[in-house]
Amino acid sequence: MFKPLVLFIGLRYTRAKRRTEFISFITLTSILGIALGVTALITVLSVMNGFEAELRERILGMTSHTTITGFNGRLKDWKTLQQEVLGFPHVEGAAPFVRGQVMINADRRVSGTLLRGIDPLMEFQVSEVGNKMKAGKLDLLEPGKFRIILGGELANYLGVIPGDKITVISPQINSTPAGILPRLRRFTVVGVFQVGMYEYDRNMALIHIKDAAKLFQLGENVSGLRLRLDDLFNAPKITQELANRFYSKYQVSDWTKAHSNFYKAIQTEKKVMFIILLLIVAVAAFNIVSTLVMVVTDKHGDIAILKTQGLSAPSVMGIFMVLGTIIGLFGTIMGVIFGVLLASNVETIVPAIESFFEVKFMAPDVYSISDLPSKLIWADVYTVAGIAFVLSLLATIYPAWQASKVNPAEVLRYE
Repeated sequence: MFKPLVLFIGLRYTRAKRRTEFISFITLTSILGIALGVTALITVLSVMNGFEAELRERILGMTSHTTITGFNGRLKDWKTLQQEVLGFPHVEGAAPFVRGQVMINADRRVSGTLLRGIDPLMEFQVSEVGNKMKAGKLDLLEPGKFRIILGGELANYLGVIPGDKITVISPQINSTPAGILPRLRRFTVVGVFQVGMYEYDRNMALIHIKDAAKLFQLGENVSGLRLRLDDLFNAPKITQELANRFYSKYQVSDWTKAHSNFYKAIQTEKKVMFIILLLIVAVAAFNIVSTLVMVVTDKHGDIAILKTQGLSAPSVMGIFMVLGTIIGLFGTIMGVIFGVLLASNVETIVPAIESFFEVKFMAPDVYSISDLPSKLIWADVYTVAGIAFVLSLLATIYPAWQASKVNPAEVLRYE
């Protein structure tokens, strides 16, 4: 089918004659359509990959890859468990924590808050909160000093800054001669963190783990261990292995379960966007059908002459498949080049457009991420390019088959 003569004639038909300039224009639009679709698909997938990576980084800045807790909310002999877990394959770090719901009062402002007790010397092993400090640092949390670090949005709501005093009200109660009273403790604000996720910046506060154990009356116990793994995407598998290891002793969960809605939403949106934008590529690819149909109609005489000289029907079909393949190949290559360039420079191009038109596509006061991040994954590029090229090949089959059915006698009768 694809002999040198077939390739030569197929390549020859890509060059326009004066009387076929309209066909050449349609050919050009087909190439540009495929290129535009591939460019858009690569760029959008890269931006979605960037958003996913950025959000995941911000979430995991406060959430561990895997968490081990006791069934009753208390973990006894956690130091022995910590050493055992650190010897487990793929576990890079482990740190204890205490958590509980409290009310925080500052002057006339009150807010419900998730209070987390941490060990500042171990926390860096499992989270990035130490690198997200707007004021102060984790080392200022010392046992017995009753110091607290607030999320940025929480501090703004309460109207406090480092050095101010706040009151933490625990759900645990004290029995006194005056009756049953909630446990109260005054804390000094020594820092503010900002991880970029409203959920944490507005609703979380950090204190020393020993102060938290006293506040929640845990004694020497903790709420659980937070683990960091060498591959966060392998968390479900490793978590299951840990659960099998400590069967019925502890509860083991991973970050994909803690944020399952977010994780599933991102994956679903990416698949839907891929399908929607792939339709653009499909429409552009099937423009090749109309182009080749017009070429076949225009070349009826040539086809008839070639057939009378002994060219077989499969060879005629090959000529027009070569022409359609070249259109698809050029469009795909152009789309990949422009798509990679655009995806690699989104973070530069978008701010320039915003500055020129004096607009903001993503307002910082509305979105937790105000810039368009981009992460180019070559596997996506290869997939998009492969699908676009395959669609182009499929689009050539019908018009090429129609060309192979041309009857030389019927055509030459009117030539």
